Amino acid sequence: MPARLEPGVVVDGFRIEERVHEGGMSVLYRVTGGDAPFPLLMKVPRLGPGEPATSLISFEIEAMVLGALQGPHVPRVVAAREDGDPPYLVMERVEGRPLSEWAERAPLPSDEIAPLGGALATALHALHAQDAIHLDVKPSNVLLREGEAVLVDFGLAHHGHFPDLLAEEYRRPIGSAPYIAPEQVVGVRCDPRSDVFALGAVLYQLATGRYPFGAPETQGALRRRLWRDPAPPRALTPGVPEWLQEVILRCLEVDAEARYPSAAQVALDLAHPDQVSVGERGRRTRRAGLATVARRWVRAVGWEPAPCPPPSAYLERASIVLVAIATTHHDDAQAQALREAVARIVAAGGHARLACVTVVPPSPELGGSGEDETATGQRLKHRVLLRHWAEPLRLPGTRVSFHVLEASDPARAILDYARANAVDHIVIGAPPRELPLRGMLGAVAPGVAPGAAPEPLQLLRRLGTVSMQVAAEAPCTVTLVRARRTS
Repeated sequence: MPARLEPGVVVDGFRIEERVHEGGMSVLYRVTGGDAPFPLLMKVPRLGPGEPATSLISFEIEAMVLGALQGPHVPRVVAAREDGDPPYLVMERVEGRPLSEWAERAPLPSDEIAPLGGALATALHALHAQDAIHLDVKPSNVLLREGEAVLVDFGLAHHGHFPDLLAEEYRRPIGSAPYIAPEQVVGVRCDPRSDVFALGAVLYQLATGRYPFGAPETQGALRRRLWRDPAPPRALTPGVPEWLQEVILRCLEVDAEARYPSAAQVALDLAHPDQVSVGERGRRTRRAGLATVARRWVRAVGWEPAPCPPPSAYLERASIVLVAIATTHHDDAQAQALREAVARIVAAGGHARLACVTVVPPSPELGGSGEDETATGQRLKHRVLLRHWAEPLRLPGTRVSFHVLEASDPARAILDYARANAVDHIVIGAPPRELPLRGMLGAVAPGVAPGAAPEPLQLLRRLGTVSMQVAAEAPCTVTLVRARRTS
C-alpha cells in the first residue's frame, strides 16, 4: 500500500479531509472539491507488496459497474482514474444508516423486518434490471436513506455488458461466507438469483440473530450449502411468523430454480404478508432429512453450470402482472376476456407473478348495519370475488395474490400500486365502446377549445375513464382488453 493520503493533500482537484474507513482491499477518504452538489468519498485500492491482486481487480470492477448504473439505489460516480498514483474512484457519500445497525439488534419483529427487506429487495431488482448483480449483499453493504436502500461496495459485482474480470482470474468462491449462494461456491457469478439467496440470508439474520449457515472458513465448509439447508427460523425463534419463514426459506433454496425468480417478487410478498402462500416451507420445524440431503449431494458432485443469459433476461421470465378486476360491476363477457388475456401473458412469462386487484370506496363510505355491509365484510367479499375470477387460471398460490384497495380514485390507486410493487404489465378493461371520442372530450376535457387537437399524451391524461388514465400514466406495459359482443 502506498503512503496513506493525509488530510490537506489535493488529488486532481479533490482535497483529502479525513480517512473514514480502511478495509482489506481499499481505503475510503472523505473529500471535497469538484462541483457535485452532494458529499463525496474517494476510494483508493490497496496496492504494493503483500497486497492481494484482487484489490486492483475489484477496484476496476467497481469503477466499471458503478459508472454504468443509475438511480437512487447506488452511489453516484463523480470521477475515476485507474492508471494514476494513486488510482481512485470519487463517488457520492451516501448519508444513511447501515443495515448492520438493525442486524446487531436481531432478532427483530416481523413488522420491522418486512420494510427493511422490502427496501433491499427493491434496490436489488433495480440493479438486476440494469443487467448488474451485486454478489456481496450483506448488512454492512446496505445503507437505508429515507426508507430506500442504497447498495454500496461493488467490488465483487458482475455486469452482463462487461467482461467478468474476477471470473477470468479466479476459480474459487469469492464473496462473504455467511451470505454466498451455492452456485457462487462453484464459480457461477452471473445469476441474479444469487442476490436473492443473499437477501434471504440477511432476512434470516434479522429474524433469528444468526447466520443461516454459520461463518465457514474453508471451501469444504462452504460447499455444504450445496446440499444442506439451514435450520428453520421458527426452530430458533418461535415468534417468527409462518409467512416470513416461507419467504426466507424460499429465498434460501439450494436450487436457484426453486427460489423466487426475482427480487421484485420478494418485495411484493414482504409488502403483503397476508397474501403469502404458506406451504411446507413456512410450517417446517426441522431441516431436510437424510434422503433429501443425499439427493442434493449426488447432484452437486460434478455439477457443471450452464452459460448464463444477461441478468435482465431472468426478469423477462419473472414479471409481475397486475390485472384490474371491477368486482363492483358484474360483466361475464368482460371477465372472461380479461381471463383469456391474462392466461396468455402469464403463460408467456414462465415465472410470472399475478396480482389480482380491485378498487372499492374508502372505509367510511362502506359502513352499514349488517356484518356484510361493514368495511371488513366488504373487503372479504371482494377478495372472494377476485379468487373466484382467478380459479379457472389454476395458478399455484406462490404465483397469484389478491388485493382489495380502498380509494376514491381507482386509476390513481392502480397506478400507485403498480409503482410501489414494480409491476411490469397491467391488464385492464378497455373503455366502453359506447362512449364516442367526441363525446368523451366534451365531457372530460375542460379547457380544450372546441375543434382543438390536444397533444396525444395530454388527451389521454384528460380522458375520464380509469383505463385510459392508467394507460396514459402507467410506468409499465398496459394491455387494454375489450370483450367480444354479439349483436
